[in-house]
Amino acid sequence: MSLARRGIEGRRRAPPHWLVGAAVVPAALVALPVGYVAVRSWEAGLAGMTAELLRPRTLYLLFNTVTLVVAVTLCASILAVAAAWCTERCDLPWRRFWRVAASLPLALPAYVSSYAWSTLGPWFEGMLGAIALLTFYSLPLIYLPVAAALAGMDTSFEDVARSLGHDRWRTFVRVVLPQALPALGGGALLVASHMLAEFGALAFLRVETFTTAIFDQYQLRFDNATAALLSGVLMALCLPVVLAEIRVRQGLRFARISRGSARPPAPVRMGKLAPVAIGGFVLVAAIGFGVPFVTLATWLWEGTSRGRGLANLVPAIEGSLSFALPGAAITTLLALPLVLLATRYRGRAARVADRLPYFVHGLPGIVVGLAVVAVSIRYAPALYQGAAIALAAYAVLFLPLAQSAVRASAELVPPELDDVARSLGKGPFLAFALATLPNLMPGIGAALALVALQIMRELTATLLLMPTGITTLATEFWSYSADRAYAAAAPFAAALVLVSGVPVYLITWRTLARPESRHEYPARRAAAQEL
Repeated sequence: MSLARRGIEGRRRAPPHWLVGAAVVPAALVALPVGYVAVRSWEAGLAGMTAELLRPRTLYLLFNTVTLVVAVTLCASILAVAAAWCTERCDLPWRRFWRVAASLPLALPAYVSSYAWSTLGPWFEGMLGAIALLTFYSLPLIYLPVAAALAGMDTSFEDVARSLGHDRWRTFVRVVLPQALPALGGGALLVASHMLAEFGALAFLRVETFTTAIFDQYQLRFDNATAALLSGVLMALCLPVVLAEIRVRQGLRFARISRGSARPPAPVRMGKLAPVAIGGFVLVAAIGFGVPFVTLATWLWEGTSRGRGLANLVPAIEGSLSFALPGAAITTLLALPLVLLATRYRGRAARVADRLPYFVHGLPGIVVGLAVVAVSIRYAPALYQGAAIALAAYAVLFLPLAQSAVRASAELVPPELDDVARSLGKGPFLAFALATLPNLMPGIGAALALVALQIMRELTATLLLMPTGITTLATEFWSYSADRAYAAAAPFAAALVLVSGVPVYLITWRTLARPESRHEYPARRAAAQEL
């Protein structure tokens, strides 16, 4: 039985040629916006770049962006770890219900939630309102992987720590938390990159960051060097976040042949803290889902613009699904070789290729869209304004989401399975297809659901790239809400919530579903654990 431990590096053998060739495609695709930003920024010249970066407004945008990213990531991490501990390791009543409640904010796009809150009045606008609302929206991105890590964690190390006299807090800090750090780090990285690229929610809440400034620049002066320069700053802000996440994962191995200890942990008694925890879950569900959902329902029945655009509702749903489903399949397929290289061979080039998409994930969708358009116009004009361009941009934007989901399964699959298949005479690709791929299906399924969910919600790149005559729920919602026709926008927002509910349910069920009896033990065992 082997647990996550430091100091164990991947084997240094060379990866198969088919895997290297497959990884070149997503790496080259992700490199397009990086090169685009570099080339367009250089057009401003060294003096122009220096002057732009040192402008008071640029420093103001930098302060706002860093404040938002750090505050939301930190607050969401603390709340998510606390929620995961309560639902997976404590005797909290109705835990299965609270697991769903903690995941509910994921069903609402951030810009829909912010739109709903902003229509209630100006009190929720500004930096503090944005931090509060985006914290609750982002919480599930960290809660789900951390809860899954706590639920599947072998408890033998915790038993050893308790036998050495450590109390529960020291055991959590020194034993449990280090094992959950990869899940926590991956979720926090996604939240930070989401905050760097967030536009719609901040536009409704009237908070200026680099992303909103970039969007304004492109609207006023299409494709200018200043906007590209600000995009370069966003990529630079991604660097410390990505390096920190790599540092957390470096030298860790999670695969094991056996299932580990069959004895699950005895639930911690909450006592008088149970009502406090329940109140916290109610608050998360209310702020992240309940109030926005009720607001949408109210706008559906009230407002002078209700009924406008209803004829476009079904075509918008069809347009969203027509891009979300193939986009999710393509993105997940491109993520597979990157994850396999990083988890199986662990070379420097593999780590760089695996983490390159996270730098781009912090870019606004409009920058990625313009990069793909610029390349298509120059080298493949026949593809311009076609579905292929939009799907390519979605793949660049959401590769990290697919990588995170697939990685969760890949790190639990021992490399020895491929060796067994190879010893039976199978080639490298066939060995992977027969031995490894079936064990990756849970992660692949989660990746498909998560990427499809995000493509349906994507706004800025979709506004630029959607082929003529095709509408989506996101673009129709934005069109009406920008005109202050809140009641007309509400049906499209409600449809987004309902359509998004399917992948959210699949993600939550797949990540957290388990027999509840696994957590229930005789009273004597719980009492013995307390002693």
